[in-house]
Amino acid sequence: MTTYETLLVEVSDRVAVITLNRPEVRNAINARVQTDLRAALDACRNDDTVGAVVLTGAGEKAFAAGADIGQLQNYDLHTGLVSSMQRLYDEVETYEKPTIAAVNGYALGGGCELAMACDIRIAADTARFGLPETNLSVLPGAGGTQRLARLVGVGRAIDLILTGDMLGAQDALAAGLVTRVTDPDALLPTAHEVARSILAKGPLAVRLAKTVIRTGMDADRRTGLVVEQLAQSLLYTTDDKREGAEAFLAKRAPEWSGR
Repeated sequence: MTTYETLLVEVSDRVAVITLNRPEVRNAINARVQTDLRAALDACRNDDTVGAVVLTGAGEKAFAAGADIGQLQNYDLHTGLVSSMQRLYDEVETYEKPTIAAVNGYALGGGCELAMACDIRIAADTARFGLPETNLSVLPGAGGTQRLARLVGVGRAIDLILTGDMLGAQDALAAGLVTRVTDPDALLPTAHEVARSILAKGPLAVRLAKTVIRTGMDADRRTGLVVEQLAQSLLYTTDDKREGAEAFLAKRAPEWSGR
């Protein structure tokens, strides 16, 4: 496995754990982190031994406490139009393999936006979430305005973004921002457990289910239903569908081929 300047990557049981490794600055996301994260995701995409990806942060204090404010002073109109972080998080959102954010501490600004781009968010009970960019007279520009509204509702998103208030783990769970809360020591084991549960399912079905849900969120209901119908029709033609049915009837574990 390739080594990275700002990340640690470990693979076991088909699960890759990518750890943002800048604990001295609470894993703040700068240009180097973005470059390393894109490279690590590309490597996992092309690695057949990886079936799912878990993202987390080094240390106990932070998942990622936002973008590197030291770089903000140099941002200009061109930086905003290029929007490299937004493009990276779009890649995370559309990633072919399941992604799980294991949020171990503060997830603020760009860190919260990274977590929201993942398919599933699991939080330690010490985690805190927020989009405080308005304190700096900017806004959450890496997808935060759109993803937060879709996860917690427009009214709650406007409240959180305009005030810059933070949510604790339990409040984030109640709002729908995360789906599970655990003790800090159980965070990564829980993420692995969820990943293994997903990997036990038909891989084509998992991939297409992600695509259908994401597409439906950006379309009207009828279009979403049509995409769902077409995806299901495609799955009906696969070897894995036949294997799934046969394994169920034979009361044995399925052997997926991904075809």
